Amino acid sequence: MSESVQADSQNPELKKHTFEAEVAQLLHLVTHSLYSNADIFVRELVSNASDACDKLRFEATNDDSLYEDDGELRIRIAVDEDAKTITFTDNGIGMNETDAIENLGTIAKSGTKAFLDKLSESQKQDGQLIGQFGVGFYSGFIVADTISVESRKAGEPADKGVRWVSDGTGSFTVEPITKETRGTAITLHLKEEYSDGEDSYLDRGKIKRLVNKYSDHISLPIQMRKEVWQEDVADDADDDTPAGGEMVLTDEWETINKASALWTRSASEIEDDEYVDFYKNITYDMDAPLTWTHNRVEGRVQYTQLLYIPKKAPVDLYTREQQHGLKLYVKRVFIMDEAEQLLPMYLRFVKGVIDSADLPLNVSRELLQESRDVKSIRDGNARRVLTLLASLANSEDSDKQEKFAQFYSEFGDAIKEGLGEDMGNQERIAKLLRYATSMQDGLETSFEDYKGRMKEGQKAIYYLTADNLAAAKNSPQLELFKKKGIEVILMTSRVDEWAMNFLTQFDDTPLQNIAKGAVDLGDLQDEAEKAEAEKAQETLKPVVDKLKTALGERAKDVKVSTRLVDSPACLVVGEGELSPQMIQMLKQMGQDVPESKPTLEVNPEHPLIKKLESSEQFDDLAQVIFDQALLADGGQLEDPAAYLKRVNELLMR
Repeated sequence: MSESVQADSQNPELKKHTFEAEVAQLLHLVTHSLYSNADIFVRELVSNASDACDKLRFEATNDDSLYEDDGELRIRIAVDEDAKTITFTDNGIGMNETDAIENLGTIAKSGTKAFLDKLSESQKQDGQLIGQFGVGFYSGFIVADTISVESRKAGEPADKGVRWVSDGTGSFTVEPITKETRGTAITLHLKEEYSDGEDSYLDRGKIKRLVNKYSDHISLPIQMRKEVWQEDVADDADDDTPAGGEMVLTDEWETINKASALWTRSASEIEDDEYVDFYKNITYDMDAPLTWTHNRVEGRVQYTQLLYIPKKAPVDLYTREQQHGLKLYVKRVFIMDEAEQLLPMYLRFVKGVIDSADLPLNVSRELLQESRDVKSIRDGNARRVLTLLASLANSEDSDKQEKFAQFYSEFGDAIKEGLGEDMGNQERIAKLLRYATSMQDGLETSFEDYKGRMKEGQKAIYYLTADNLAAAKNSPQLELFKKKGIEVILMTSRVDEWAMNFLTQFDDTPLQNIAKGAVDLGDLQDEAEKAEAEKAQETLKPVVDKLKTALGERAKDVKVSTRLVDSPACLVVGEGELSPQMIQMLKQMGQDVPESKPTLEVNPEHPLIKKLESSEQFDDLAQVIFDQALLADGGQLEDPAAYLKRVNELLMR
């Protein structure tokens, strides 16, 4: 909390407070590091005023006396050229003295610490961060050397108003005032450089342009005093000299924004630039969105959805603390930010607005969690986003294809989570996935593309998981498939193996991990090869039995391989068992991993395996072969020093 000091001797009711340390630090950074983004104060103060009106409208759903016979909510901006001030006034919820101290002087409501942590990454960050962390009020100090706030909370007596004043250098004062009307008036006393010349914010035309740029979508009327042209009156009626004139202010207030929520308008009436500006305003993203969808949904549940796909993934996309969700309105009344229940978790990157006609105005996060209508909205949003992505993926248009490729590079791993989280849309999700293959390096191949290239007689979609593309392409598991020219999908994301536990087939074609279980190529393997494999099993049986003894508990079994061509051995796990990569990932996450041992498959044609039978260092060689197979499969050695010692001893003999 802020620290109070002694009341002013001239005015005992005037109390001086010091800002919290983080707020003081923030103010210093705002005034010294963000000056190039001065325009943002208009956006932020209008946005705050709009929020105050939304809060009043929400509170008044249970107590309409809060309107105090003034139900027309509005925001007004007044410019005083003589006093060099600009004032933002709203008739929203307002503040009392406690609210002013907590909201404007402390970290409790502002998110300041998170903002400072982010801002410290660079000496000069873009002002978009201001809104992102909810510290927009302080942006006023970019252009003002003093800010005064007069406010009264709705429903409280006129003599319970408060005046808050600060020069932004470390302290602020509060004093009680009488204020007949509810709401808040924020007056910025502009610095000299922002009250003169081309950077002046006393230019009403400039303020109007900034409102149109940043806040045109605000559903409340944003008003300024109307200016009209007044001609000079000629002194002499016979004088032919053209009369001059000037623009003069009237007492009439005119609305300078469209005063309608963008999502409530027909999509055919909205320009792309308006969609982009609205996105930037609600997300504080400097980049335009990749794409968006705007629809009015009719049916058992009626709602409007305006959903955006960002161009870039946020840095915290895969952290548990990441805040996500859509802005929720009910009948155009703002209810909450980040309503995470309106989207499945795997679509947490989607931004936008939902305006429901059916949810109750007093809906809470707890009610959202339990509501059938919310589940219907969430399912509808998921289908709409997946349909939008499919339209990009399947388009013949090169620009849309490029957009999908960009989307997939940023959010492909998040989408894969949906295979396990959203069984109802699993097929839709599977159609969006793209992979490299043993014959194609880029993330371009879909399951559908792969099926179209399958060899005659091939009855399964073959895939392999690995830590990276190089490891996958050099995996011993691929050798037989390369020899026969069979394409294999290469999955190199950490989420792939987990996700593929939930996808067992695509379009009635089974999916088979070539590193799990026996390799059955069916009609792709001729009878001669099968007979040769059976013969090798008998011939190499003594070596196999001896390997089982030498490896002991390290291997579940030892078998003669039918999948190896060039490598001496490889590790195989059973269907449904965890691979070495998955075990390693789970251990890194601190999870208990069930005991799982792989099967060692050996290549009967490899010289090293043939040498085993007569080798005097059989046990050491057996351990080295197993360790090398583990390394080739992306696993980690439990005792690297023992492995190196064995290799060195074998090299010296």
